[in-house]
Amino acid sequence: MLFCFLVINIKVYHHIALHHLSKDIDKIGFTGSTKVGHMIERYSAESNLKSVTLELGGKSPLIIFDDADLETAVACAKVGLFMNAGQVCTACSRIFVQEGIHDKFVSAMVNSVQDINIGSFEQEDEKETLRPIEQGPQVDKIQFTKVLDYIKIGQVEGATLCIGGHRYGHKGYFIEPTVFTDVTDEMTIAKEEIFGPVMTILKFKTDEEAIDRANHTEYGLAAGVMSTNGARAISAAHQIRAGTVWINTYNSYDCAAPFGGYKQSGHGRDLGKESLDNYLETKSVMIPLVGLKC
Repeated sequence: MLFCFLVINIKVYHHIALHHLSKDIDKIGFTGSTKVGHMIERYSAESNLKSVTLELGGKSPLIIFDDADLETAVACAKVGLFMNAGQVCTACSRIFVQEGIHDKFVSAMVNSVQDINIGSFEQEDEKETLRPIEQGPQVDKIQFTKVLDYIKIGQVEGATLCIGGHRYGHKGYFIEPTVFTDVTDEMTIAKEEIFGPVMTILKFKTDEEAIDRANHTEYGLAAGVMSTNGARAISAAHQIRAGTVWINTYNSYDCAAPFGGYKQSGHGRDLGKESLDNYLETKSVMIPLVGLKC
């Protein structure tokens, strides 16, 4: 059996279709955008129905209940969204905050974001900064422009820009950490994967409402729940349609814990023993114990 592991640039997907998805390949594992994932599924079906596992995009919700520890919630939201300049498939880009603590959370979040140190990580090596760099640049000009366009769309559609929203500095593809409030579920910035340092904060009233709105997405890669009530948090985690749900933490991984998505975030699992199942086939071999059994 031949396996194919690919690192794919979207600009060369036609090359992929013509050469890498041939009938000589039996299995493909792909991590990347949902758009390219659809292409790989289609080309795989058109070749030899090869097995495909996909880890694709996300629009992950983080639900913060009114009994959450505020300091922990702010820290988790900050890491969950701004890590790697928001260029993480599990980024918690939809923060649902219960109305009783909404204003306190927003104030604390904005204060925390103001303290993010932005710059090139080479500065640390060159000892040009007294504080560790926390946020680097977007990966290229295309992504840089795309994120800034999303920020403009958020403002046009009526979201409130609390902090950030602009290019940082005059060199490189750096974007200020950005926080929007007064965001509704139907706004573009609440529906589409931005893949940048743009946080959207949405207010909710009841637990049921939060879970229903969290599931109102085409994605299902990851989610988070913040609460000091274990039963409440576990109940919410069971109801959220996502492959990984963190409780009172975010972006915590273990090589033994399966990782993958629901819906258009893909199928199949990486990590854990379940990841091996993607590369195995089950075969039944029958042998008669006594005499001819035909």
